[in-house]
Amino acid sequence: MNHQESLTAYLAAFIGELVESGVTDVVVSPGSRSTPMALMMAEHQGLQIHIQIDERSAAFFALGIAKASRKSVALLCTSGTAAANYYPAIIEANISRVPLIVLTADRPHELRDVGAPQAIDQIHLYGKHVKWFVEMALPEASDELIRYSQTVCARAVATSQMTPAGPVHLNFPFREPLIPQLEDQNVFEKHRPTKGSIKIRPGELTLTHDQFSRLAALWSKETKGVIVCGPIDNPPFQHAVIDLAEKLQFPILADPLSQLRSGSHRKKNIVDTYDTFLRNDQAKRFLQPDIIIRLGAMPVSKALTIFMKENHDAVHYVIDGGGGWRDPNAVTSEMIYCDEVVLCQSLLPLIEERNESAFLEKWMKMNQITKHHLSKINNETALSEAKLFSQLSNILPADATVFVGNSMPIRDLDSFFHHNEKSLRIMANRGANGIDGTVSTALGAATIHQPFYLVLGDLTFFHDLNGLIASKLHQIPINIILINNNGGGIFSFLPQARHPKHFELLFGTPLDIDFKHAVQMFKGNFETIMDWEHLSSSIEKNLDRQGLCVYEIPTTRDTNLNEHRELWNYVSQEIEKWIKGESK
Repeated sequence: MNHQESLTAYLAAFIGELVESGVTDVVVSPGSRSTPMALMMAEHQGLQIHIQIDERSAAFFALGIAKASRKSVALLCTSGTAAANYYPAIIEANISRVPLIVLTADRPHELRDVGAPQAIDQIHLYGKHVKWFVEMALPEASDELIRYSQTVCARAVATSQMTPAGPVHLNFPFREPLIPQLEDQNVFEKHRPTKGSIKIRPGELTLTHDQFSRLAALWSKETKGVIVCGPIDNPPFQHAVIDLAEKLQFPILADPLSQLRSGSHRKKNIVDTYDTFLRNDQAKRFLQPDIIIRLGAMPVSKALTIFMKENHDAVHYVIDGGGGWRDPNAVTSEMIYCDEVVLCQSLLPLIEERNESAFLEKWMKMNQITKHHLSKINNETALSEAKLFSQLSNILPADATVFVGNSMPIRDLDSFFHHNEKSLRIMANRGANGIDGTVSTALGAATIHQPFYLVLGDLTFFHDLNGLIASKLHQIPINIILINNNGGGIFSFLPQARHPKHFELLFGTPLDIDFKHAVQMFKGNFETIMDWEHLSSSIEKNLDRQGLCVYEIPTTRDTNLNEHRELWNYVSQEIEKWIKGESK
């Protein structure tokens, strides 16, 4: 069998197994050395090929598809620095536990470290940021190598999906010529291994019945407990944790990425204004718990993180179905490696239901009072970053998916986006918390969910402007709410702002960009919003519009800072009045 036949058989076995393992989407960054893999993938009718020219954007685009679909997505590029440009998205996928199959083409071994063009050291290129790395064997058509190709593929997909999910990296050395045989219409069936597909069935982390019974007994004794739900995106979790909280009569401090703030589920135990009232020292003392149960990743709120750290005398339980170590505060009393849904459901029959809890009532009353006074922001007539997030659930359609940029937008979402009856799915890149690749990630996710809205700041938008090409090339509808305060608004809230001499140069970073021209370059529709009615009417009229729509909301950083501080101070004073009355 000649080189071309061997190349074809080897890749047909790999790609056939990729599809058999459940992969349906592949993001391809065009290049030469990856030609054989790209051509063979395009031949398979079971794969949806997404072309994304810029590798950095392509990797985040794949990340978005994987996050939205909760499935492994393959990512293919040529050799050299193309592979290096995947790195930021791979880091994000690793920390936020998103399954990616990273396929990098490479020079064969004889062309490495000898000055050949477009050749870098790709062995373990991504270090500890991938779950598994394989330097693939050179293509051969022997039964052993065909089975090897198939087996590595099955393992790669399974490894990417096993909890904690994450990226894997397979490096493929290819010799020239790079063109496989494409004439045979049954190429994948022809080179299908005789033993068929490989089945890998991962299980879930769980505990023994005795361990569940022990936890149930311990938690049932406590009356002053809270459940903290950080970012977690697993639909069955929603009802499981609510059922557990109601049995224990504990409040749920629900991060906006916990998927607990939107939907038709019961919300009588949901606390969603903690980011405001936990800034107040009296409130923190008034609500001091004896037990803290935390599920999901670390919450967005710094006020909540500080509250947990300050309550170091409380017993802290961290439940992690991925077997990680999410404890930056170093306060955990017991780390429990068990699937979050399994734990909640297994404890339910072991815990006696309580009818009422004075501690829960204190938390829910605090939440109610805070929400009432925070609603003052809705009286603001001028365009306001805080009001935008307070009004978000009213403005958007009932079944929308919302992707939120980092820095100030995600924090305002935490503070001002409260529970509602709409079926809004909230997404963000909160693994490494970077602003890079946000547009591309959102566009990837928008291939799965519609209608789709991205809310982000001007620096984040600028950082990934070239990601907009995906909307034009692939006809992906996306609505972008662009908060333009001409710089890095988050820094106005940080200690750097107290040193004005170099603040604008180093942190404020005003861009003074008219984004209208960039959006039009990608055939998008751009509107500068003048008032709240303008925003609502613009979103309404574009509900069925295809392609890219950008709504720019101009604000100023100084006004935003003062608005937040005045509102927090006002709410804090009202909280203290209520606590004083309760303490009499």
